[in-house]
Amino acid sequence: MFGRAMVQRFLLDMTARGLAACFAASAILSGCAMPAQITGPQFATREGKKPIQRIYRISVGDKLKVSVFGEENLSGEFEVSALGNISMPLIGEMPAKGLAIHEFRDSITRKLSDGYLKNPKINVDILNYRPIFVHGEVKTGGEFAYKNGLGLRDAIAMAGGYTYRADQTYLYIGREGEPDVAVQTPADVPILPGDNIRIPERFF
Repeated sequence: MFGRAMVQRFLLDMTARGLAACFAASAILSGCAMPAQITGPQFATREGKKPIQRIYRISVGDKLKVSVFGEENLSGEFEVSALGNISMPLIGEMPAKGLAIHEFRDSITRKLSDGYLKNPKINVDILNYRPIFVHGEVKTGGEFAYKNGLGLRDAIAMAGGYTYRADQTYLYIGREGEPDVAVQTPADVPILPGDNIRIPERFF
């Protein structure tokens, strides 16, 4: 018969060994497993490169609402011209094309701070969104209206879904001024206004 102390030592030893085995297994699995799905403004490329930060950048034709706190005469709705600028009261032409929203806001803040206003508080909103384009191996490809929160799966569904020839393991996504990137699927990555999505054909 085993004494109580011996049984307790045996149980403690077995528990410790079990925990060690669990930690070891966890370490092995975490080292070998595929990375967790990336959500938010990032996505993993097909080649496994570092995730790319997706940022909406202003382009020609965008309509912006600029609000200057306490200065209604400086606030208003403005459209980005063919030259990529907006014309604002007091400070005139401001470059906008290619800038992220926060970059454009900061540029206005700096301009107004330079002899016009003391500690200006600026807010910039997008009033309209450029359409997205889905083509390649989808049933009804073309131009589609952008909606807030639109994901990759939603975009493919809007285009009627995959054709039987589609390679559903990856697709190409790009925007004006940016190279196309091959994105692993399935992945419900966020879509930005102006995105061009192409579904490739499988070869077997």
